[in-house]
Amino acid sequence: MSATEINKIAGAVIGAFLVYLLLNFASHQIYGTSPGGHHGDEALAFAVEIESDSDEAEAEEVDFAAIFAAADVAAGEKVFKKCAACHAGEEGVNKVGPSLYRVVGRDIGSVAGFNYSAGLTDAEGNWDPQKIYAFLENPKAFGSAMSVNYKKSADRANVIAYLNEVGGAPVPLE
Repeated sequence: MSATEINKIAGAVIGAFLVYLLLNFASHQIYGTSPGGHHGDEALAFAVEIESDSDEAEAEEVDFAAIFAAADVAAGEKVFKKCAACHAGEEGVNKVGPSLYRVVGRDIGSVAGFNYSAGLTDAEGNWDPQKIYAFLENPKAFGSAMSVNYKKSADRANVIAYLNEVGGAPVPLE
């Protein structure tokens, strides 16, 4: 390789670096958000004030009696197919998640032989329908490792109705 070729390669690398620096400088001048840039200490965003009624700010009460009265066990069985990837409906069969056999009314974190996440081992109480309903909407809020959640209220109610029937000892859903 001759000295001319080496100079050409070095010139190309240095030229590319200079183009990069110039483009970087120009983009920061146009779109820069750091203090001291083209925009100085000006804020590039603005606040929008939203008026809200105090009634809307409060959490809505959920009418569980109406939700569970409209629940469909057959539809819940279809929704459970999504759950069946990680949970079994049979007694004593644990998969990635614990068995959901007779889960409605059962103590939280009580399936023998299953290694629960810390949030569920420390939880007290039982899986009443309202708690399962909230859990299915946002399992992470309970400290669970479960990543699936159900946004539709009807899906949550239907799968709870189905799980209530699994094991043949249903509890009243209210």
